[in-house]
Amino acid sequence: MAIRNRIKPLVDGMGKSRYRFWKDIGVSQNTAYNLYDDPTQVPTAPVMDKICAAYRVQPGDFLVHIPDEESVAA
Repeated sequence: MAIRNRIKPLVDGMGKSRYRFWKDIGVSQNTAYNLYDDPTQVPTAPVMDKICAAYRVQPGDFLVHIPDEESVAA
């Protein structure tokens, strides 16, 4: 199983840049840019709280579970 973030589509859909994402959520630039650029990066609970508060969304709005091939075949 894999959790993927969908932060880039969320932020892009709001018409915001990754720079604005960084400023809006108030974490380090490296953390914000990594989350925006790499869907395999999963935010920590405190960072999820900041994203949810800044954009008034739920974690399910920017996280998705991708099942393993094995669990699909079973």
